[in-house]
Amino acid sequence: MAFLHEIFNNPFARKALAEVALPNGINDNLKFSIRSYQEEAFRRYLYTEREDFDCKPRKPLHLLYNMATGSGKTMVMGGLMLHLYQKGYRNFLFFVNSNNIIQKTKDNFLNPQTSKYLFRDKIIIDGKEVFLKQVDNFDESDHENINIKFTTIQQLHIDLNNTKENSVTYEDFQDKKIVLIADEAHHLNSGTKSGNLFGSWEDTVLQILHQNLENILLEFTATLDYESREITEKYKDKVIYKYDLAQFRTDKFSKEINLVRSLYDEQERIVQALILNLYRQELATTHHINLKPVILFKAKKTIKESEQNKENFHKLIDDFSEEIIEKIRKTSTVPVVQKAFNFFEARKISKSDIVKRIRTHFREENCLSANNDSEAEKNQILLNTLEEENNPIRAVFAVQKLNEGWDVLNLFDIVRLYEDRDGKDGKPGKTTLSEAQLIGRGARYYPFTVREGEDKFVRKYDDDIANDLKILEELYYHTKEDSRYISELKKALVDSGIYEDEANLETKQLKLKPIFKTTELYKNGVVFSNKKIPKSFTKIKSFEDLGMSRPNFRHQLSSGSGKTSNVFFELEKSVLFDENIKSEGVRIQDIQKHVIRYALSRNPFYYFDNLSRYFPNITSIWDFIDDEKYLGGMEIIFYGTQSRLQEISHFDYLQALNGLLQTIEADIKHNAPDYEGSSFQAQPIHKVFRDKEIRVTKGSIKADGQENVVAEGSWYAYNANYGTSEEKRFVELFSRRFKGLNQKFQDIHLIRNEREVKIFDKLGRAFEPDFILFCSQRKDKQLSYQVFIEPKGTHLLDYDKWKDDFLREMGGEKKTITIHTDEYLITAVPFYNHENEREFERALEKTLMS
Repeated sequence: MAFLHEIFNNPFARKALAEVALPNGINDNLKFSIRSYQEEAFRRYLYTEREDFDCKPRKPLHLLYNMATGSGKTMVMGGLMLHLYQKGYRNFLFFVNSNNIIQKTKDNFLNPQTSKYLFRDKIIIDGKEVFLKQVDNFDESDHENINIKFTTIQQLHIDLNNTKENSVTYEDFQDKKIVLIADEAHHLNSGTKSGNLFGSWEDTVLQILHQNLENILLEFTATLDYESREITEKYKDKVIYKYDLAQFRTDKFSKEINLVRSLYDEQERIVQALILNLYRQELATTHHINLKPVILFKAKKTIKESEQNKENFHKLIDDFSEEIIEKIRKTSTVPVVQKAFNFFEARKISKSDIVKRIRTHFREENCLSANNDSEAEKNQILLNTLEEENNPIRAVFAVQKLNEGWDVLNLFDIVRLYEDRDGKDGKPGKTTLSEAQLIGRGARYYPFTVREGEDKFVRKYDDDIANDLKILEELYYHTKEDSRYISELKKALVDSGIYEDEANLETKQLKLKPIFKTTELYKNGVVFSNKKIPKSFTKIKSFEDLGMSRPNFRHQLSSGSGKTSNVFFELEKSVLFDENIKSEGVRIQDIQKHVIRYALSRNPFYYFDNLSRYFPNITSIWDFIDDEKYLGGMEIIFYGTQSRLQEISHFDYLQALNGLLQTIEADIKHNAPDYEGSSFQAQPIHKVFRDKEIRVTKGSIKADGQENVVAEGSWYAYNANYGTSEEKRFVELFSRRFKGLNQKFQDIHLIRNEREVKIFDKLGRAFEPDFILFCSQRKDKQLSYQVFIEPKGTHLLDYDKWKDDFLREMGGEKKTITIHTDEYLITAVPFYNHENEREFERALEKTLMS
């Protein structure tokens, strides 16, 4: 049997998943934007919950998310918690392996004052405000809110097997349905590995799960031992999503790792890291990036070692001098260190300035020790808010306590303050594996942007390795030169997926051809793009202006038992065709105003301050109620027996209005994004496209530059195409079609877009099409075409469907822009895929001939 997560990779499942919409309960209440892979995590759960399919997990539901360190597992937990509340769950048990992670997680879920709090100011689900409440046991829980008990797996095991007053008991789980959430869940498998579950922590968790068939266990970990037969057997039907470090890095959400090996002694390695630390800060400042880079100093085994390291460090800072700086400047052969000194010289930052700034930055009060449980708990707020402006910490001294549960974005240097190794036969030892784990935590990306429209959360300079800002996307691990140790560490890092050995990479020169630089397009041509801007609602004066349809809302009146059914789309046919059921339409304008006003007041979405954001032309809430262009034009169709229709009460109206308002709220949010794409503006082509260096994996498809196809002529602007197989197939197709185009068009040039040009759709989503085709009609030289083209592999067609929709929309609109006497047609064609090559050719021909 395949792993559960592999079932979702077939084309039919991909298409089905693409059609799963995230509920408003998730979308509207999480504070941070949802990344594409997190959306995938939610969709897989929703699909599993709703659909029947082969190998669907049985109840009680037990699932595991194998997601990379730094990928936002806690946010996925929060989103699933919101959704499960909406499905009727009220009690949540969160447990993990260590106390310091518990405190951090409490802040994420309960403390709105912290920067990493997961939720918006108010959590609104189904039109009412919901609160998160910490409980010691579930007898304290209430049915209106989200009740969470936080504990460690050790404490949970003790509480359940040594019952005492106010502690949680197995009986707590019999008459309540519970959602169990386990973080760092790989610690729960000791029983499975030993072959004896009895009396283990794992056994305790499974006993809780099976107390109630409706219970749910959601496990999260970045570390799952797929090489263990026992672990594989346990989790093959439970791993719903695998988004590991390798994929996380490939998707550019992590820093890149650089190993800095030198023959320097311990003190000189520290100085080298201090110089790079200052370089990063000064470089960031020149680009208006608010950054305080942090260094971690790593001891091997004992707290005493780390304390001695800290003492030695403070003495070094006290004695810091220009002579120490000059020694590194003269002897270091690390290119980035020399780059730092060149930067200081160009900025007129003298050696005296360097000494003063480093001494100031690394005063004793700016250095923190995190070496044992009591210190880690006491300082966990400082350790987990290192990015914040009011956090003074610049150096952290540790042994092992930060390998798990440490959230840090601005760690850029780790200095290994020992030199021995524990590997055998070329395999990493336990210490080396823990070092790789620590590096993985430090590889979390520090978000920044220097150009409008850039995604601040992903690496931007992989294909521009000469760019100075690339150092802000890299973590440096400083160690003594030791070929055997470095080999073992590289193996551990490569196995974890966070590192690609430089020996497997090669640098390619991507250059604009000299012949292309002589063309009129390069010298005087322009390329059009747009920007992401806040959505303007100034012209919205009705539901219709927002693109909302206003179908009549249907509401079935309650039966004699008092139950109410809100019907959002079509009533059940059995109800519609029951001869005893009648219908009656009631206009909103005919319902008493105080009932409508009360219904609106129960949902914060309809507070005037919020509503006027979407409809700025209303002057009061009464405009929204009375005006036929808004709520006043709606009608509710009530269904019920003749006697019930004659006795519609205020409560009935209120129930119906609640359903109608929830539907309208969903429609408004769907049709009114926070951002949109601006109009298109021109930039000179010679200022946008330029020569660059890129790095590719040796022997990969990308490493082949396709020079045999693109080398000749100016029709292809660059000297090579280091693209995917799909991109290469498209270029081959274009080269075959070029002669035909040449008969009807002139100045034909195809430029590969290496992240230089972004376009934004009507929802403000950024897209970087792989190619832009420029040409002009021979019969009318004043009309020039700019056509966006995106080759897409079959496995991504459904996943990136919104991009295809955007291209099709652009192709339909055909934006024409006039500059002086020249006209430019900005357009696009649907995805190129080698399996639909003929369809693509017809679409391109139609676009160019229209």
